[in-house]
Amino acid sequence: MPGTVLLLAASPVGRGRLVDAAGVLPVLAAVAPAVLSGTDTANVVELADPLEPQAVLTRLRAAAAAPGPLTVYIAGQLQLDRRQRLPHLALARTTAATVRYTGLPWHWIREELRLRSAVDTGLVVDLHADGEAWQYVAERGLDCGPNSAVYGRVVAAGGRRGVGEPAYMKAVATLLRSGYRPPLGQLHEQALARVGDSGAGRGLVLAVTGGHAPGHPFSHLPTRPGSPQARTTPPPGPDHSPGLPGPEPNHHAALVPEPNTRIGIDSTQDPHALISAAVQAGRHADADVLAARHEQFAVRDHGPVSDEALHWAEVRADLAMFAGDAVRSCRAWLAVGRTRLSAGQAVDSPAVEAAVDRAHHQWGRITDAVAARELGPALAELRLRVPGRRSGALENVQQHLRQLQAAP
Repeated sequence: MPGTVLLLAASPVGRGRLVDAAGVLPVLAAVAPAVLSGTDTANVVELADPLEPQAVLTRLRAAAAAPGPLTVYIAGQLQLDRRQRLPHLALARTTAATVRYTGLPWHWIREELRLRSAVDTGLVVDLHADGEAWQYVAERGLDCGPNSAVYGRVVAAGGRRGVGEPAYMKAVATLLRSGYRPPLGQLHEQALARVGDSGAGRGLVLAVTGGHAPGHPFSHLPTRPGSPQARTTPPPGPDHSPGLPGPEPNHHAALVPEPNTRIGIDSTQDPHALISAAVQAGRHADADVLAARHEQFAVRDHGPVSDEALHWAEVRADLAMFAGDAVRSCRAWLAVGRTRLSAGQAVDSPAVEAAVDRAHHQWGRITDAVAARELGPALAELRLRVPGRRSGALENVQQHLRQLQAAP
């Protein structure tokens, strides 16, 4: 099965640029697609200094939905938005005042990769951070979700030294040009050795194999120049990640139940891997049954508005999207949005905005006019409370709803 590779290099144009992220792309482009992916064949998508976060999201979503292994290489800079103080990947038009609207929220990356398995999903990142973003990452880590292996570094902005360079990513690309991609953990260590030898500095080093605890996002912290070196407990190895199995042969195909057979829940297996394998095999009903079982368990054990229950409700909404059932997906996302709001979550919280945005997106894909007219008022009501980051979203719903209601 071919792999998928997403190369994303982004940084602002002008005075706000901290790193020449796109400068690494020619080196990465010289690497054969199969080597970038670590598979026999691979499809590569390259994004150089993109302008619009929605365009990046579209490419990321397509890559995450593709069957087979996925590797995402990201070079760029992190900044916090002024309203929610959340990390964003700065894009070409990003300024300090417009991060919330022109940057790519980091939690979008986590959300798009959540249905994948850490066994076949890897992120390689080289990020420069301004002072506020540096402090955020140093204190809280960089949450990429439990279902991705993450390797790389985050370094503090160079200050008066001018625009920095993605030295870690260039080291990765140089190593890959040999024609061989070792396991990501080995590639990571080799790249770090080269960066250390060059004197470019390691910064905060990320080495997470999946299923990590939020308190241990780094393998070690040889931080800013002049700072004392610190260490955290190393993350578990690939065969001992809590809650996840070790690498499995045949991409979990043997673990997916055959059609018309009873589906059981085995707590020793990664449910996301099983669901992902079922989706890739086109067995959407089996995938939804597995997710529904876990949703029932989460509601029973933690309550209907718990993070665990809402997670599985969101998984089922995404599964409906993968199955091409826009009506069911829209309805599910509307329910998630309402539940989060009723639980007291803020209208501009990432989870609430994501639920309403996805409901809006799926509503626009509904071809049945009757169903679209039925769901439109509920979406408009939510949009009135949750306008989201794109201007004109509420007006878009209202205009489309008027058109639907005027149609015979």
